[in-house]
Amino acid sequence: MSEIKTFTDADLAEHGTRDSLFLAVGGKVYDCTDFIDEHPGGEEVLFDEAGKDATESFEDVGHSDEAREIMEKMYVGEYKSDASGKKPKSASSTTPKPIPAGESSSSGRLVSLLKSFF
Repeated sequence: MSEIKTFTDADLAEHGTRDSLFLAVGGKVYDCTDFIDEHPGGEEVLFDEAGKDATESFEDVGHSDEAREIMEKMYVGEYKSDASGKKPKSASSTTPKPIPAGESSSSGRLVSLLKSFF
Protein backbone atom coordinates (compact mmCIF):
# COMPACT_ATOMS: atom_id res chain seq x y z
CA MET A 1 0.00 0.00 0.00
CA SER A 2 1.40 3.40 -0.95
CA GLU A 3 1.82 6.26 1.49
CA ILE A 4 -0.79 9.02 1.35
CA LYS A 5 0.70 12.31 0.14
CA THR A 6 0.06 15.45 2.19
CA PHE A 7 -0.24 18.74 0.32
CA THR A 8 0.53 22.13 1.85
CA ASP A 9 -0.71 25.45 0.46
CA ALA A 10 2.55 25.79 -1.48
CA ASP A 11 2.24 22.27 -2.91
CA LEU A 12 -1.34 22.90 -3.95
CA ALA A 13 -0.46 26.25 -5.57
CA GLU A 14 1.84 24.41 -7.99
CA HIS A 15 -1.21 22.75 -9.53
CA GLY A 16 -3.30 25.63 -10.84
CA THR A 17 -3.03 25.18 -14.61
CA ARG A 18 -4.86 23.38 -17.39
CA ASP A 19 -2.06 20.78 -17.40
CA SER A 20 -2.29 20.14 -13.66
CA LEU A 21 -5.37 21.35 -11.78
CA PHE A 22 -5.70 20.30 -8.15
CA LEU A 23 -8.29 21.45 -5.62
CA ALA A 24 -8.61 20.87 -1.89
CA VAL A 25 -12.10 20.15 -0.59
CA GLY A 26 -12.82 19.11 2.96
CA GLY A 27 -9.21 18.39 3.81
CA LYS A 28 -8.64 16.17 0.77
CA VAL A 29 -6.87 16.99 -2.50
CA TYR A 30 -8.30 16.09 -5.88
CA ASP A 31 -6.65 16.07 -9.31
CA CYS A 32 -9.34 17.61 -11.54
CA THR A 33 -7.13 17.95 -14.63
CA ASP A 34 -9.00 15.34 -16.67
CA PHE A 35 -12.37 16.71 -15.52
CA ILE A 36 -11.92 20.31 -16.72
CA ASP A 37 -13.89 19.86 -19.96
CA GLU A 38 -16.55 17.70 -18.27
CA HIS A 39 -17.36 19.95 -15.30
CA PRO A 40 -21.08 20.81 -15.56
CA GLY A 41 -20.50 24.32 -14.18
CA GLY A 42 -17.88 25.09 -16.80
CA GLU A 43 -14.13 25.23 -16.64
CA GLU A 44 -14.06 28.79 -15.30
CA VAL A 45 -15.23 27.76 -11.85
CA LEU A 46 -12.48 25.16 -11.63
CA PHE A 47 -9.84 27.67 -12.71
CA ASP A 48 -11.12 30.20 -10.16
CA GLU A 49 -10.39 27.70 -7.37
CA ALA A 50 -7.40 25.92 -8.95
CA GLY A 51 -4.44 25.29 -6.70
CA LYS A 52 -6.18 26.22 -3.45
CA ASP A 53 -8.71 25.20 -0.82
CA ALA A 54 -12.07 25.24 -2.59
CA THR A 55 -14.12 23.84 0.29
CA GLU A 56 -16.29 26.89 0.85
CA SER A 57 -17.07 27.34 -2.86
CA PHE A 58 -17.75 23.64 -3.30
CA GLU A 59 -20.13 23.49 -0.35
CA ASP A 60 -21.89 26.76 -1.27
CA VAL A 61 -22.93 25.26 -4.60
CA GLY A 62 -24.45 22.20 -2.95
CA HIS A 63 -22.91 19.44 -5.05
CA SER A 64 -24.81 16.18 -5.43
CA ASP A 65 -23.90 12.76 -4.11
CA GLU A 66 -22.99 11.84 -7.68
CA ALA A 67 -20.47 14.71 -7.80
CA ARG A 68 -18.93 13.49 -4.56
CA GLU A 69 -18.64 9.96 -6.00
CA ILE A 70 -16.85 11.33 -9.07
CA MET A 71 -14.44 13.16 -6.78
CA GLU A 72 -13.47 9.94 -5.01
CA LYS A 73 -11.85 8.78 -8.25
CA MET A 74 -9.78 11.99 -8.39
CA TYR A 75 -8.41 11.78 -4.82
CA VAL A 76 -4.62 12.21 -4.66
CA GLY A 77 -3.92 13.05 -1.01
CA GLU A 78 -4.64 15.02 2.13
CA TYR A 79 -4.55 18.80 2.55
CA LYS A 80 -2.84 20.54 5.45
CA SER A 81 -3.04 24.32 5.35
CA ASP A 82 0.10 26.27 6.17
CA ALA A 83 -2.04 28.82 8.04
CA SER A 84 -2.30 28.45 11.79
CA GLY A 85 -5.98 29.27 11.94
CA LYS A 86 -7.97 32.17 10.63
CA LYS A 87 -6.27 35.40 9.71
CA PRO A 88 -6.84 38.08 12.34
CA LYS A 89 -8.84 41.07 11.22
CA SER A 90 -7.11 44.41 11.41
CA ALA A 91 -8.48 46.96 13.85
CA SER A 92 -9.47 49.29 11.02
CA SER A 93 -11.68 46.65 9.39
CA THR A 94 -13.59 45.87 12.58
CA THR A 95 -13.97 49.37 14.01
CA PRO A 96 -16.75 51.41 12.40
CA LYS A 97 -15.82 54.90 11.31
CA PRO A 98 -17.73 57.66 13.10
CA ILE A 99 -20.26 59.70 11.14
CA PRO A 100 -19.69 63.42 11.56
CA ALA A 101 -22.45 65.33 13.37
CA GLY A 102 -25.23 66.50 11.09
CA GLU A 103 -24.60 63.76 8.53
CA SER A 104 -26.30 60.42 8.20
CA SER A 105 -24.90 57.23 6.87
CA SER A 106 -25.97 55.99 3.45
CA SER A 107 -27.42 52.92 5.14
CA GLY A 108 -29.46 55.22 7.38
CA ARG A 109 -30.91 56.92 4.30
CA LEU A 110 -31.68 53.51 2.82
CA VAL A 111 -33.51 52.41 5.97
CA SER A 112 -35.55 55.62 5.94
CA LEU A 113 -36.42 55.12 2.30
CA LEU A 114 -37.45 51.50 2.87
CA LYS A 115 -39.62 52.46 5.86
CA SER A 116 -41.50 54.94 3.69
CA PHE A 117 -42.51 52.11 1.34
CA PHE A 118 -43.86 49.85 4.07
